[in-house]
Amino acid sequence: MGSGIAQVAAAAGCEVLLHDANMSVLSGAIESIKIQYGKLVAKGKIDEHNAKEIIARIRPAYQLSELMHSELVIEAIIEKLEVKKTVFQSLENLVSENCILASNTSSISIASIAASCRIPERVIGIHFFNPAPLMQLVEVIPAIQTHQAVLELAVSTISSWNKTVAIAKDTPGFIVNRVARPFYSEAIRIYEEGIADFTTIDHAMKSFGGFRMGPFELMDFIGNDVNYAVTESVFTAFYFDPRYKPSFTQKRLTEAGFLGRKSGRGYYDYRENPENNSPTEDQILLQYIFERILVMLINEAADACHLGIASALDIDQAMQKGVNYPKGLLKWADEIGIENCVRRMDKLYDEYHEDRYRCSALLRRMIRLNQQFFAQ
Repeated sequence: MGSGIAQVAAAAGCEVLLHDANMSVLSGAIESIKIQYGKLVAKGKIDEHNAKEIIARIRPAYQLSELMHSELVIEAIIEKLEVKKTVFQSLENLVSENCILASNTSSISIASIAASCRIPERVIGIHFFNPAPLMQLVEVIPAIQTHQAVLELAVSTISSWNKTVAIAKDTPGFIVNRVARPFYSEAIRIYEEGIADFTTIDHAMKSFGGFRMGPFELMDFIGNDVNYAVTESVFTAFYFDPRYKPSFTQKRLTEAGFLGRKSGRGYYDYRENPENNSPTEDQILLQYIFERILVMLINEAADACHLGIASALDIDQAMQKGVNYPKGLLKWADEIGIENCVRRMDKLYDEYHEDRYRCSALLRRMIRLNQQFFAQ
């Protein structure tokens, strides 16, 4: 991720220092960048002169002290709060007081990181999505301590790097990793109930919903260990709200080492001559699966909007540009009809009587006030 962010900044004309405490990792990252640009030149996507200029703007920093003249530092290390705090405290002793200190964390509280600093007002979250050079979205997350001028400068800087910025409140999962949880969890729940297998659920979301990848394909691509860890983190951070409850299915796959593509096995078998089942073509079943997962996603997006996590526009842009959803979820809600969304959520709650299926208060209010998320 760090090398990807370095590419984005350098391509936008910035002078970039790339640091890692492990010298071999740092050298490997620099070499990887050169290889990536070599491939782009070979494909005719960039000319050789421009590629060389971009690469020249990325220099290895073998010591943390080499970052002392930086105007912006983006940390992209392991997702452990205490480790991040230590790094930020070290950086504060090196850089000027005008330098913005940012974390690329996907789930850790920005306020907690800022609290460890002498000048917490200059700390902010700048969350890229992998691979950073290709994914359009960047979530910018101000902590409650972050100065407004720092937020504005961070937004303008990332926007100048040709990225789409979504401003998110400093809550677990921010926008994307919060709103996307039902895409995985409800798909697993449908599988665990014996309603359909992996391939059929994936087929439903692609054929009816237009998603590029089904939930099980995507979990295998991300890595079941990574996806499970995020789910567990969000679940814990939300005081064990049942909407974010992890599944034993994914936990067992992770424990078994069936991590997905990177290990050769996950929900699917990626080894030589795999025997993966073909999906059913039962249109009624496929539509049921798609509508159930979609309304859970819409409900989560609506609740994020209701609680001021982000604006309706930023939520929709985040899901489209951060995880390639075919349509903004709240725009989708308008098209389906808010009343239909509420009816489907209530039907699920009536069947299960589980709090995970509670309907967002915002959706009910919008029916009462005859509102939509976006004006027609």
